[in-house]
Amino acid sequence: MVVRVAILDDYQRVALTIADWSSVASQLQIDVFTDTLTDEESLAKRLEPYEIICAMRERTKFFPSLLDQLPNLRLIATTGASNRGIDVGYAKEKGILVSGTGGAGNPMAEAIWALILGVTRYLVTEHMNVRAGNPQWQTVVPMGLSGATLGLIGVGRLGSLTAKARWSSNLTPERAAEAGVEFIASKEELLEQSDIVSLHLVLSERSKHTIGAAELDLMKPTAFLINTSRGPLIDESALVEVLKNKKIAGAGLDVFDQEPLPLDHPLRTMDNVTISPHNGYVNDTNYKVFWGETVENIRAYLDGKPRALM
Repeated sequence: MVVRVAILDDYQRVALTIADWSSVASQLQIDVFTDTLTDEESLAKRLEPYEIICAMRERTKFFPSLLDQLPNLRLIATTGASNRGIDVGYAKEKGILVSGTGGAGNPMAEAIWALILGVTRYLVTEHMNVRAGNPQWQTVVPMGLSGATLGLIGVGRLGSLTAKARWSSNLTPERAAEAGVEFIASKEELLEQSDIVSLHLVLSERSKHTIGAAELDLMKPTAFLINTSRGPLIDESALVEVLKNKKIAGAGLDVFDQEPLPLDHPLRTMDNVTISPHNGYVNDTNYKVFWGETVENIRAYLDGKPRALM
């Protein structure tokens, strides 16, 4: 019997080519979807026939209300070692297995520095000026990073890879010293002192809107804000207002409240924002591991020996 498989949110259309599916292809009927549906009714209708769903990170959310509408689902094969977009406990209650994968390299650290350098050097602005044929060869003065203060909100692995000065609600002077960074006693002090502020937190009810209007008001008018973690860590409407009124120099954003970012969203048209479409974890090295191990997880499921359960 052929098993129906849905590959979701394959934006670059690479899932079937970046890994070798030959070991399972004869047993599967695979459908690939390149768009993200956020309407649950439409999403449930699309996914109802499938026994296996391959999820790319948290692009599509699998919460109880959706899982209740997928009677044929038996395996969610997600990329990455964890996925906060899946209610794993509820899935298990319904007899749905959830498998994950490893990763490779440091794509997020690379993306963080790409955004920092992109916004402080105004690369997009100058690129567009050259492409548009602007006779004025240079139009802005980039920020020099030598001697600048990089303030990190968050204490995890990515913060350590990016680090200089750091604050977190869980950070102690001892942990800061172990990471080789300067300990900042309060979030407010970090925001006031930093030339660049970069967020490195896990999204939770506690961390939601860690940066709101009050926090943005503390930042230097010459400072830049970087977010590659999760959109709701920042009060997006407050950020739009601050950027609109040029109260900070700019922002480099890889994550947003709603993804894909709505076509009419004001962040899309602001000249002091550099936008990356949540591809911080995306590169060919990481994808080869993501999809290669996804195939292995599907093969193990088909053999009756499911593995890598979350």
